[in-house]
Amino acid sequence: MRTARVTAAAVVTVPLALGGLASQSHAQDASPSPSGTFGPGCSALSQKADTAKDKAVEAAAAYPQLSQLVSAVVRARLNGTLDGRPDITIFAPDQQAFQKVTAAQLASLLSDQGKLKQVLTYHVVDKQITPDELPMGSFTTVEGGKLTTSGSGSDFKVNGKAKIVCGNIKAANATIYVIDTVLQPPS
Repeated sequence: MRTARVTAAAVVTVPLALGGLASQSHAQDASPSPSGTFGPGCSALSQKADTAKDKAVEAAAAYPQLSQLVSAVVRARLNGTLDGRPDITIFAPDQQAFQKVTAAQLASLLSDQGKLKQVLTYHVVDKQITPDELPMGSFTTVEGGKLTTSGSGSDFKVNGKAKIVCGNIKAANATIYVIDTVLQPPS
């Protein structure tokens, strides 16, 4: 029942603006990797329930800041695929990430289901990535491309562009790292 509500809500909430590929540089510290949820954006993610027992898409839907991502996943018909995979990691673009993409880029992406699936699956790795693996990580995505992670302490980036604003969120079959940029697969 809850999945049906998530799907219905996501279908209705089609994103109007997708964010681009801006990058920012941030100082890195040498502190050890965090063991729990971490990042400056975690407090802004106000969640109403514990998502550790929810599958990936339902867990993401618990966070209003991930509603455009959930809408795109449902539009690409990837919710069953993501929920059916065990032990995945999702680098989940938040609302600010989607606001960086132009309306024309979004319209183009949403009108091409194959391209939408390619972009979305580039944000997913077929293993659960721990914070200890983030400082100098290199991972193959479900899309087939490579992405890298770097940083230290609780200050990490994906592909040198996207800052992890809240990391290590647990779902039944996934670990979610919320990022501030929509990633583009290599050409």
